Amino acid sequence: MELAAKPKLLLFLDEPTSGLDSQSSWAICSFLRKLADNGQAVLCTIHQPSAILFQQFDRLLFLRKGGQTVYFGDIGENSRTLLEYFEANGARECGDDENPAEYMLEVAADKDHDWFETWKGSDEAQGVSKEIENIAQEKQGEQDTDEDTSAHAEFAMPFTAQLEEVTFRVFQQYWRMPSYIMAKFALSIAAGLFIGFSFYDADTSQQGMQNVLFSIFMVTTIFTTLVQQIIPLFVSQRDLYEVRERPSKAYSWKAFFIANVIVEIPYQIIAGILVWACFYYPVVGIQSSERQVLVLLFSIVFFIYASTFGQLCIAALPDAQTASAILTLLFSMTLIFNGVMQTPDALPGFWIFMYRVSPLTYWVAGIAAAMLHGRQVNCAPAETSIFSPPAGQTCQQYMASYLAQAPGTLQNPMSTSECRYCALSVADQYLASSNIYWSERWRNFGLIWVYVFFNIFMATFLYWFFRVRQRGNKSGGITEKLGRASQWLVTKFWKKQH
Repeated sequence: MELAAKPKLLLFLDEPTSGLDSQSSWAICSFLRKLADNGQAVLCTIHQPSAILFQQFDRLLFLRKGGQTVYFGDIGENSRTLLEYFEANGARECGDDENPAEYMLEVAADKDHDWFETWKGSDEAQGVSKEIENIAQEKQGEQDTDEDTSAHAEFAMPFTAQLEEVTFRVFQQYWRMPSYIMAKFALSIAAGLFIGFSFYDADTSQQGMQNVLFSIFMVTTIFTTLVQQIIPLFVSQRDLYEVRERPSKAYSWKAFFIANVIVEIPYQIIAGILVWACFYYPVVGIQSSERQVLVLLFSIVFFIYASTFGQLCIAALPDAQTASAILTLLFSMTLIFNGVMQTPDALPGFWIFMYRVSPLTYWVAGIAAAMLHGRQVNCAPAETSIFSPPAGQTCQQYMASYLAQAPGTLQNPMSTSECRYCALSVADQYLASSNIYWSERWRNFGLIWVYVFFNIFMATFLYWFFRVRQRGNKSGGITEKLGRASQWLVTKFWKKQH
């Protein structure tokens, strides 16, 4: 991971050969040797290397217990420089068949010889000190002439390259999780078919019109199941990034977050198309091209909104359980006050603000207008008002002045008894009671996109504020407190409701 970040000055490895067989250890050391030969400084700790591996290194810093230096300098060809130092200072000679690494460990373990004091008084130690002083003097007045603007950047690659590569990687991860993708598509098909055939072939009566409206309402109930598929996967991706990629400075948190938002969109679009095809045609059949496309667009944007809302809920919270609880609470609020179960005029005065801020208000209004605008209403016998006109008059003559102002339809105008009056003639009259208008269909579509971008913005901000801005223990404390507070709030709310 560190090598992928292209370190300009130093590559550090901690015991890269530990736990490997001799062939793998040799392959790694040979690779490090090639890096060093091409100008890359490599610093690594090594544990019990063989004589062949030991020869791959140029210099050695040999420390004993307490961090005291035993030797610091060149190893030399066939380790002769290192061996000559120990032999010149009283150690026994190293045999030709001995491993120099094991030899120096044996020599340094001699309790009768203080090799730390020997090093401090050696010419080699004086040479190292002078070399350090010379380097310090050379660099003291030197200015940084590096014209590469990225030389001091936090990350090795520009943000656009990070975003491209991370997005590609997350797409690969999704492709390798067919169970997640198939579960999403299976939910869309099963829910769409269930809703579509539950309200199959809605007729032109008032009940048929209401069936169309309630089929739309039922589509919104897919929301929580859909989002609760997304949240656990996002948590696992986030945990992996925060434990591995972020500490190593592999790429920015912004690239991670945006990539996880982007990767959901194509699958949400497909899921939206599946729901549209499975629910729309069984309920209302084939309408005009504009209406079909409009309902399709509303279906797609609903699923995109669901994914971004899920990421908003989990962005700052510590676990999927807490986020699911918050999600259920917020979705219940938007579902209850979207104008389907109660018209805006019937809502308590305090709660009218929820009707106005609920995104489902505008989604239901837009898709209902697309499916019901201009639909003729022919009341079933049980839905009509039945009355008898005065003697000698037809129903048309009796109701003439009223029909000039009333929006309904007289079903038997020439009858002289049992006049049947339908209070509605087109579905738009019923929709108007819920502030649903055909003329506002594109405005409502645009407002849903506003909610989508708001979700993305707030999710990014919350992730930065709670998980990036303060990365120490304090950050974890804030996140945990937020999680506990959220769980307490949801528990109190549900106890009150039940």
